[in-house]
Amino acid sequence: MTGPTSGSRSRLFRAVAFLVTLIIAGVVSYLASPAPDGLDSASRQGCQVIDRGGDETLTGQCIARSATEHPMANSPLADYSLGGSDGTVGPAGVIGVLVTLAAAGVVFRVIARSKPRRGTRPTPGD
Repeated sequence: MTGPTSGSRSRLFRAVAFLVTLIIAGVVSYLASPAPDGLDSASRQGCQVIDRGGDETLTGQCIARSATEHPMANSPLADYSLGGSDGTVGPAGVIGVLVTLAAAGVVFRVIARSKPRRGTRPTPGD
C-alpha cells in the first residue's frame, strides 16, 4: 500500500491552511483592538478629546484637528466591519481574506504564465 501522493498532500495542506486562515479571520478578529491605527493616536498627540453627546471635539495643537472624513468612510468594509456595524468584524475579516487570496491568486497565475517552464529553451529572438 502506498502513501498519499505529493499532489494530494499539497492539496490537503492548502485546504487546511485556507481553513485555518478563515478561522483566524473570522474568530480571532473579535479579539483585535478596536482602535488599531497607530497613525490616529500619533496624530492626536497634543490635543484633548472632548466628547459631547457622541460628537468628539479636539482642542489643542495636533495634526488631527485638520483631518477630514475619508471619502470611503461609508464603504461596506469601513472600520474593519460590515457597514460600520458593531459585532461584524468576523465576517468582514473573512471577506477581506477571500478578496486578498483571490487577488494574490490572480497575480501569481499571471507571474507563473509569464515565466518559461523548466526544460524549455527560449526561441531565438526572445
